[in-house]
Amino acid sequence: MVKVLISDKMSPRAAEVFRARGVDVDEKPGLTPDGLAVIIDQYDGLAIRSATNVTAEILAAAKGRLKVIGRAGIGVDNIDQKAATAQGVCVMNTPFGNSITTAEHTVAMMMALARQIPAANRSTHEGKWEKNRFMGVELYGKVLGVIGCGNIGAIVCDRAIGLKMHVVAYDPYLSEERARELGVARVKLDTLLARADFITLHTPLNDATRGIINADTIARMKPGVRIINCARGGLLVEEDVRAAIETGQVAGAAVDVFSSEPADKNPLFGLEAVVATPHLGASTTEAQVNVAVQVAEQMSDYLLTGAISNALNMAPVSAEEAPRLRPYFTLARELGSFAGQLTMNALQAVHIEYQGHVAGLNTRALTAIVLEGLLRPLIANVNMINAPVIAKQRGIEVRETRDEGTGDYQTLIRVSVTTERQSRDVAGTLFADNRPRIVQVKGIKLEAELARHMLYVTNEDKPGLIGALGSVLGDNGVNVATFHLGRAEAGGDAIALIGVDQPINETVLTAVRALPHVGRAQALNF
Repeated sequence: MVKVLISDKMSPRAAEVFRARGVDVDEKPGLTPDGLAVIIDQYDGLAIRSATNVTAEILAAAKGRLKVIGRAGIGVDNIDQKAATAQGVCVMNTPFGNSITTAEHTVAMMMALARQIPAANRSTHEGKWEKNRFMGVELYGKVLGVIGCGNIGAIVCDRAIGLKMHVVAYDPYLSEERARELGVARVKLDTLLARADFITLHTPLNDATRGIINADTIARMKPGVRIINCARGGLLVEEDVRAAIETGQVAGAAVDVFSSEPADKNPLFGLEAVVATPHLGASTTEAQVNVAVQVAEQMSDYLLTGAISNALNMAPVSAEEAPRLRPYFTLARELGSFAGQLTMNALQAVHIEYQGHVAGLNTRALTAIVLEGLLRPLIANVNMINAPVIAKQRGIEVRETRDEGTGDYQTLIRVSVTTERQSRDVAGTLFADNRPRIVQVKGIKLEAELARHMLYVTNEDKPGLIGALGSVLGDNGVNVATFHLGRAEAGGDAIALIGVDQPINETVLTAVRALPHVGRAQALNF
């Protein structure tokens, strides 16, 4: 039974979903990093929120057992994604479960900032009646600049338009068509900064967005602008925002997230013009249940069926796709492994061709599986998650082509590899029983179902070789299960693929290589 650890406080619905799916689950919120490191190698999955930091050290302590990390929420900056990918661990989040909640909090913060509600509330509770002191501004007719127009940003746009605001949006991935659907003007960042009366941030935290609101960008803003950040703390250079508030360039800020959390001190604290909340963006009953259920469902699907949704470091595979793809996963892995085991020199390029029915499926996931099979004979601890990254790091060019027309077979995958010295290809298909078959090697047609242990032989097509080969195997106590032959032409190059009941040792290989007309003999294991 697969086993999952929930290491942060989470709705009990998460554990209920795991158990209902047949996944064993432990709930241990509040673990120290050292405490988590001690036990993490007991689990296939780790479900977290924002309190657990999944570092490279934690991932190394998993000793290869951990398969998936699920973040009940959107932000994953508490997960070392590079280390997770290198270890072959899938990283998932739940980008939709708290979208409405976070967007509503953004609008609430914008209103509170516009009308100075927190300061007015505090003053009134103190028995003061400072009606003239708290002069706010309307949202009606104002320009809202939205930086980041994904799930949450799009909802904020919709709510702001309902408040009769004019919305401009900056997002490198926002298409003109999508902008029209949302009813917003797609603009460059400089245009947004110059036009907006209010600016709200809804981007992930990465190298491109870290510190996007800083002294330079603030100087390009309209004087008296108001800034809202309910996304990630590191998007603001907090010292620069404070300085701008003190000079009046920025009229105020509403901040739910901070560069260091929990935030017991911060440059923005103590300013009456700053509305601050303790990372409440996703803090509604509905959102907590939604993200807990979603992360449990996603992790269970991945661990039990191979379905991949909302993964940040691998190709998605829906629950509907997974059953159709599973036989192709086996075929892709075997083709990659076949080519990898025969590769003696440094790989330079891989070309994967999908023909017929398979060309209409999720080939991105299949390519990752091919690379896993190809690299596994050469590199330890490789899987479909880290294989594309390893290939890129090693300078291996990976190319994929698709052709939904059919040729000799209704469905076919061909893997062609180029090394420093040569190129070779191997092709395979699925027959009616959904079992993979090798149908071509180095341009030579044959039909072979791969066995756990095989002997691969290249030779000249000359009489007597099959008998001599059988004698060598028999003399060494090797039992033949299957024997597959193919040749380019009579008397030309030929290939034999022989399935055997036990691993082929070096003594057998030496004897086979010594036979007349044999070019190469290689043991293969699948």
